[in-house]
Amino acid sequence: MFNKFGSTSETLSKASAGLLRIGTDAHLYDDPEDVNIAPLLDSKFESEKCEALKRLLALIAQGFDVSNFFPQVVKNVASQSSEVKKLVYLYLLQYAEKRPNEALLSINYFQKDLGDPNPLVRAWALRTMAGIRLHVIAPLALAAVSKCARDPAVYVRRCAANALPKLHDLRLEEHASAIEELVGILLNDHSPGVVGAAAAAFTSICPNNFKLIGKNYKKLCQILPDVEEWGQILLIGTLLRYVVARHGLVRESLMLSIHGTNSNGFCEKDGLGRDLTLDKEDGGKSDSFDVNLVSLVSKCYIQGPDEYLSRSSCTDTVSSAFDTKETTSIAHNEDVKILLQCTSPLLWSNNSAVVLAAAGVQWIMAPLEDVKKIVKPLLFLLRSSSASKYVVLCNILVFAKAVPSLFAPHFENFFICSSDAYQVKAYKLEMLSLIATTSSIASILREFEDYIKDPDRRFAADTVAAIGLCAKRLMTIPTTCLDGLLALVRQESFAGDFESADGEAGVLVQAVMSIQTMIERDPLRHEKVLIQLFRSLDSIKVAAARATIIWMVGVYCSLGHIIPRMLTTITKYLAWSFKSEASETKLQILNTIAKVLISAEAGDFHMLKRIVVYVFELGEYDLSYDIRDRTRFLKKLLSCKLASHEPAEDSVASQENIAAHVVEHVFGRKLKSVSPITLHNRFYLPGSLSQIVLHAAPGYEPLPKPCSFVYEEQDQLSDLDKQREAAADLDGSEESSETGDENGSSDYDSESSNGSDFSSEGDERTVSNDANDPAAPLIQISETSVSADQEELRSRRALDLWLDDQPSTSNQTPSALNSNQSSYAKISIGDVGSRVKPKSYSLVDPGNGSGLKVDYAFLSEVSNVSPLHVCVEVLFENSSAEPILEVNLEDEESMKVADSSEQTLVGKANASYNNIPTLIPMEEISCLEPHQSTKRLIQVRFHHHLLPMRLTLHYNEKKVPVKLRPDLGYLVKPFSMSIEEFLATESRLPGMFEYSRRCTFDDHVKDSRTENGKDKFLSICESITLKVLSNSNLHLVSVDLPVANSLEDATGLRLRFSSKILSSEIPLLITITVEGKCTEVLNLTVKINCEETVFGLNLLNRIANFMVEPSSSAT
Repeated sequence: MFNKFGSTSETLSKASAGLLRIGTDAHLYDDPEDVNIAPLLDSKFESEKCEALKRLLALIAQGFDVSNFFPQVVKNVASQSSEVKKLVYLYLLQYAEKRPNEALLSINYFQKDLGDPNPLVRAWALRTMAGIRLHVIAPLALAAVSKCARDPAVYVRRCAANALPKLHDLRLEEHASAIEELVGILLNDHSPGVVGAAAAAFTSICPNNFKLIGKNYKKLCQILPDVEEWGQILLIGTLLRYVVARHGLVRESLMLSIHGTNSNGFCEKDGLGRDLTLDKEDGGKSDSFDVNLVSLVSKCYIQGPDEYLSRSSCTDTVSSAFDTKETTSIAHNEDVKILLQCTSPLLWSNNSAVVLAAAGVQWIMAPLEDVKKIVKPLLFLLRSSSASKYVVLCNILVFAKAVPSLFAPHFENFFICSSDAYQVKAYKLEMLSLIATTSSIASILREFEDYIKDPDRRFAADTVAAIGLCAKRLMTIPTTCLDGLLALVRQESFAGDFESADGEAGVLVQAVMSIQTMIERDPLRHEKVLIQLFRSLDSIKVAAARATIIWMVGVYCSLGHIIPRMLTTITKYLAWSFKSEASETKLQILNTIAKVLISAEAGDFHMLKRIVVYVFELGEYDLSYDIRDRTRFLKKLLSCKLASHEPAEDSVASQENIAAHVVEHVFGRKLKSVSPITLHNRFYLPGSLSQIVLHAAPGYEPLPKPCSFVYEEQDQLSDLDKQREAAADLDGSEESSETGDENGSSDYDSESSNGSDFSSEGDERTVSNDANDPAAPLIQISETSVSADQEELRSRRALDLWLDDQPSTSNQTPSALNSNQSSYAKISIGDVGSRVKPKSYSLVDPGNGSGLKVDYAFLSEVSNVSPLHVCVEVLFENSSAEPILEVNLEDEESMKVADSSEQTLVGKANASYNNIPTLIPMEEISCLEPHQSTKRLIQVRFHHHLLPMRLTLHYNEKKVPVKLRPDLGYLVKPFSMSIEEFLATESRLPGMFEYSRRCTFDDHVKDSRTENGKDKFLSICESITLKVLSNSNLHLVSVDLPVANSLEDATGLRLRFSSKILSSEIPLLITITVEGKCTEVLNLTVKINCEETVFGLNLLNRIANFMVEPSSSAT
């Protein structure tokens, strides 16, 4: 259709693809050799070098060998461009092993880049050094990792953790202890990102060195929710292994439920009867769990690969129980409690692997009554994640096999969806057959009726097999189930002759096998069912189904009174059809006629003997080797029967013919019932790949032996002693430098707080005084340690010190430790509440209001109606020359709901009323004279902090729609707290509950021009406080200033505010940190700690915006 325009669909698609690639580097993959690369690498322009390196990387991605450019690329490692450096590092990682001599030339540049002020450059250099797998530079790389493990930048420390497994792969035996020591240092890091990478390094380097975990166990548990998802998986497994190795399994857990078993091997604990079991009327084994299977699962979790291989030869897999010395009690073990508490919230993680890992911890370690916690998260994961549905079902099956009652009430969650894959459908059918109870079997069978009609006949056959499993588990299964299967057999038997068992033939085979399963429970009761099956042999054409029915003829040949009289007719039919049968059916015919002949009565013996001889003659000349061998074997065994003219009364008693004993043993006795726990059942840790593939996958590690790790308390005490000695040295150095600090730190007349205690955790200890007390000094000094925020503010100074440090000088002297401590002064700015002027907003301007001007401002007053309401002051002003009558503000939507006369919709109206912002009616203004103004107070409840309230302004019988927009700063209320309470609350809200933003502030510059002689620090504090309190309803907690600062440097000045969100009563903390000179524009860092992430981020943006806005008037 585009030919007349000179274009085709192909050219148009190419053109559109070209447009999408504009502005990208995708063109490099089309023809990367279209430009001469060598001259570009030697160019003096960084852009041309970057273009050449990109083309080299494009060639590498397409499989070309470009190692001949190695010398030219190495020269560019000294480039000042960070982009060129990054591309050079990527090239070196690819070809360093092929060109080791040239790669060694760039080591000096890598070491130089490790001291670069840019943390990205340091990280790139470290990653490249660790990626070059040369034993020659391994010691240098280890020294670089050791230095970067103490880097101030989080990203560099994380790269150091990622580099440790690469060094470990080089098999540096002499440096193994140093690498493990670095793993321990990184595990003690305060950053969740570093801890996640350190957990991965621990798993690959020293997974059994639990001493490193014991030193930081509680800290790792606390930081676990903040670690990235894939790090959480490894860290959960590491913590679980540590707890098992140190304390053993929990006595109250499901894994050790064997201690509360009865004589039948099924658990009937009192607590379990309420939480894990079903009603007594369900009967069978569905109201308890098989302790033998649970014990087998627990032992499989503990056993190693060698024991797995040897377990197949054991006859008793669950005979031995765990020693009581290898167990612990959750009531007296804090480590187990902490592990369960920190993994419980992760059951609702967005990552399905994290959910499975957390569920595995609860499954293995949780008390018996708490195991049910894992059910709903796993079911939610099953419904929400289609990609991981198969993996989740594999793990749920293990849980359901051990404790079917866990998932029995939720059987509807395992109903089949049309979009499910076949493997998922098969697992769901197995789940339904496992958790079926007498109360749910009716619903499950109705579902099975629909599944049998499915076009996928293989799935329909599996459904029929599931019906048989349900019948085997439940004693009270309805007889209609058996009638339905018989009807299905009759229906499928007329479908014709099938070549394979994948289609309709599979359904018929499974139906016959399910009926056979039901008959095994009570053969005498189902004699008529057997007769119907024997009569349907002529119509059934599927070999496997015929073989199963013929097998039942031999097993139940002496059952009742009717079947023995039918044997002659049945055996005649089998002899007649022997030549046309399949091989598997012929084998069953041979076995069946042998069984029939042994149990034959005297009247039928001669006829049956002639039939057996005839069949044996046919079998001896069959084309199949198996049939000929089976015939000769049976003919030899039955020679005593075939030679006699009458059946012997007691063939076993005849000691003369040993063949009689063999015949009686093989054909005359019933086989023992097979145990439900088969020897080939192998269970692996939940969430592991081995549980999916059902064999020990490479890298799989079972749980360690319980109580195999003895934690040495002396090591812990020695570590504490070292910390105390360091603290004592630090205190001594502080006392020695106290006089110097007093003389040169500040010119203010201040008092030093000599009674303050040293805090090793970094919490500030300040002496609080009443701001309104006139006797209180303007500034108070308190000794405090530097917190994480101050370290960030002084990152440049710390970075310089770190870059000058050598990797070997890791021990700090007391003077160096003392340099990390500083004194703070608490500034009392007095009462600024009277100077706070709330910001005013326009609601209606005179042009739109016919001369009526309406402004509003949010007040910090507390509502007398409800704590959820906000007080708003509305100013009405008549700018016209005529009076304005009947002025009022109303919420029309809520009034309509309140005045509704529809009684049938009262419930719905109340529900919708809760979602509409509430306005307390204001007092109406009857008349507003020209140029007159008046104020009214309204109380508003905003149901969302971003949505405005729609109001209607009434005046002079007119209606004007207006919008009252919420101010985030007044949707909170002041919350008074001390500095200690502030710091304690702040420490409980790290990670995802902490967010910050930078902005500028210049109001103090305007104030300094009008107020000469006023203290500069006090002016800055008052300006920031007035700006914050004029735009939000907060409580000022403290104002701190580092005493070591110069008179012109305001860096480190910190203001803390506290509040609570009106709608949820959740604490919200605000910290404002200042950087810059007193007489210049300041840089502010606003940090908020709050559990309400959305509200906190919006308020953070609001504060950053109004701090930048110029003040309405200079005070």
